[in-house]
Amino acid sequence: MIVRPDRFWIGESRWEHELAVVDLLAGEAWPDEFILPPCPVIGLGPRDAPGAAFVDAIIEPPATLVGVMAQIGVNPLAAAAIVQLLRLAPYLEPQEALVAESQAYAMLQGSAKHRAWLAANTTSAQGAPGRVHSTRDGAVLELVLDRQEQGNAIDVTMRDTLYQAFQLVALDPTIAHVVLRGAGKAFSLGADLTEFGTTSDPAAAHAIRAATLPAHMALRVTDRMEARVQGACVGSGLELAAFSGRVVAQKSAWFQLPELSMGILPGAGGCVSVTRRIGRQRAALMILSGKRVSAKAALDWGLVDEIVDDFA
Repeated sequence: MIVRPDRFWIGESRWEHELAVVDLLAGEAWPDEFILPPCPVIGLGPRDAPGAAFVDAIIEPPATLVGVMAQIGVNPLAAAAIVQLLRLAPYLEPQEALVAESQAYAMLQGSAKHRAWLAANTTSAQGAPGRVHSTRDGAVLELVLDRQEQGNAIDVTMRDTLYQAFQLVALDPTIAHVVLRGAGKAFSLGADLTEFGTTSDPAAAHAIRAATLPAHMALRVTDRMEARVQGACVGSGLELAAFSGRVVAQKSAWFQLPELSMGILPGAGGCVSVTRRIGRQRAALMILSGKRVSAKAALDWGLVDEIVDDFA
């Protein structure tokens, strides 16, 4: 539904739809006092149009309005929680924003939509535990995600190892450079989906994330981190890589945040790390559309800093 910006004047009646679409090309003035509805507000038009800064996302390739509307229609409550969090996060310190992200994630973990997704996707085929190889050469520490049969999907063992590795870097100033990469064809397919739902109490799950999420330590060493990405960089893999001060990608790399389709939001720090790199609107677009972003588009957006044919 395309609406005029004056529909968001604070004196208007409550907005009761799953989303709102604003035609930015119309050049219509926004009211002096307005409040965005608690749902995604999608803009159509250029990013520098009047009022463009107020919307949650602006449609651009690879996303389409039809696709975004379809995604929101399947999980409207999760989509609403996502944009509300992204509106808030830029005003918080990064560590505070991680807490807000985890609390929002915990809320959605307990939602009917996520429980339905779990029921339809639960599997016991977990595979072998993953490893994170750690090698130090002088002032350089290399961390390699190695769970190639599962596309380097990050399980609890890898998560805890990464936390400890970044904690070590934070405590050791003689480590001047950290290189994070994935073994094999993919950087990472994200979190191990077979572990989803293993902690059924959202409050307990939030407590675990507060104590063990690698993002808490990665935030302290971003200026020393470099991620080298090949192939798929999905979900929590992307969320972690985006904390790096420098991200280098091969031409074949692609990036995706598919969490909305599961009824949740990026909960490994991505609402902080990805937003800091590409802004809340493009972060929202990636999440609401669930579309893959190519290495070239990622470079244009600032999600990566350099594209290479291969890593030396």
